[in-house]
Amino acid sequence: MASNLLHRARAVGYRIGGEGVRRTWAWLGRVGAIGPDSSAGRRFGRFGAGSIICFPPNTIFNERYIHIGEQTMIGPQATLSAGMVPGQECLSDPVVHIGSRCLIGKGSGIVGHFSIHIGDDVWTGHHVYITDQNHGYDDVTVPISLQTQPERPVTIGDGSWLGHGTVVLPGSRIGKHVTIGANSVVSGDIPDYSVAVGSPAKVIRRFVEGQGWVRPD
Repeated sequence: MASNLLHRARAVGYRIGGEGVRRTWAWLGRVGAIGPDSSAGRRFGRFGAGSIICFPPNTIFNERYIHIGEQTMIGPQATLSAGMVPGQECLSDPVVHIGSRCLIGKGSGIVGHFSIHIGDDVWTGHHVYITDQNHGYDDVTVPISLQTQPERPVTIGDGSWLGHGTVVLPGSRIGKHVTIGANSVVSGDIPDYSVAVGSPAKVIRRFVEGQGWVRPD
């Protein structure tokens, strides 16, 4: 009898406690999010109306070199950075541009050093990584971390979709209305109106005016 009462009391406690935790987390999500009118949002070079960085964010620094358009949502645990270290004076402005009506998935990272331009209406799955800098490996006697880190601009065209786990490497140019398959690695040019998958990503079909969808030879 006593054990049943204890079990019921524990179940009630878990139910009430769990509801309290969920309500508290929802409250933290509302007050911890970064918007254009928040003190954190005002540190950005541009933070468009109706845009939001969901709570909790991951690393964010050198916001003055990051521009975000209107009605864009960046999911929780996202990383946004310009340059190598906080407080760095960057050579270009903006370093990272994210357009309007974009959706950047949870846990994604956009790490720019020179130029990452993401167009309007670009959506991504979770855990996408985009960078314009890579590590050099010209001298095998020198630690890779101490070698040159070449930068090449990255562009992602309007209306494109990057699947879960996509990696976009320096120098990549993704056209408009492009679909990149999940877990692909983009390292070159992907033309407009195409679907690309794999590592490295290869075009598997493309829409051509007057011909419809065609596959590469």
